[in-house]
Amino acid sequence: MKSVMLPPLKPIPIKDRLSTLFLEKGNLDVLDGAFVLVDKNGVRTHIPVGGVACLMLEPGTRVSHAAVVLASRVGCLLVWIGEAGVRLYASGQPGGARADRLLYQARLALDDTARLNVVRKMYTLRFNEEPPGRRSVEQLRGIEGVRVRKMYELLARQYRVNWKRRNYDHTNWGSGDIPNRCLSSATACLYGICEAAILAAGYAPAIGFIHTGKPQSFVYDIADIFKFETVVPAAFRIAAKNPFNPERDVRLACRDIFRQTKVLKRIIPIIEEVLAAGGLSIPKPPKESVAPAIPNKESIGDAGHRG
Repeated sequence: MKSVMLPPLKPIPIKDRLSTLFLEKGNLDVLDGAFVLVDKNGVRTHIPVGGVACLMLEPGTRVSHAAVVLASRVGCLLVWIGEAGVRLYASGQPGGARADRLLYQARLALDDTARLNVVRKMYTLRFNEEPPGRRSVEQLRGIEGVRVRKMYELLARQYRVNWKRRNYDHTNWGSGDIPNRCLSSATACLYGICEAAILAAGYAPAIGFIHTGKPQSFVYDIADIFKFETVVPAAFRIAAKNPFNPERDVRLACRDIFRQTKVLKRIIPIIEEVLAAGGLSIPKPPKESVAPAIPNKESIGDAGHRG
């Protein structure tokens, strides 16, 4: 009797996934075909890796080769973070998965007019109004900074939080005040899912338009569009309660906000809208370029998924 060959598994689109899952103090592995976290007592916790956009790996976590391979194939981003998500050290899929998208993004970033158009679109989406005319990227960045500081002050007043300024020492996390710790924890959660979406769409996290020079520059650009409608108010609301474990409370609140606002469903369309504002088309490959020897398989997943 011939065995029936089942079709290969296809990735779940990023918009239909759980946003983030935080893991700590365990070994991440693939055992008996299941993606699991194994603690020091040998207890296995099953992780639905194919239905998660981003796994945040806190200190005390080890990852096997098999786990990394499976996460890559199903399009789940692995991000190594500090305790409680307050630092973002590295991600498991640097760069982008689509050469045409990478060239398009780089072309927009290197063209002064296109870059300014992209930045103006980001400003419009963030503040729900057109930016002042005839302003450079540097001038828009300065205007944005003033407005952001004012928004922090207004939220602090609304939630009756003792707010001084956005400041913390990343080398000594415990020295920061509660509002700053809550804000850093909240933005780290948002950065994780934004980077996962950017990679899933085939773009590069490092090629930014407002932010530049860092591995997650484009992540910060996109996250800023969503920040004040999602995680920042939650951070101030929790800081007002002066909780015993603010980082954990913020993470749980962000998880609920991401689910309620369906932010994963919105990130990739926003990326496309922002880049389209540059007014340039995706470059076509040169005629003399060599086509891939093995064409990519069709998939219902997002463009950036491997496998």
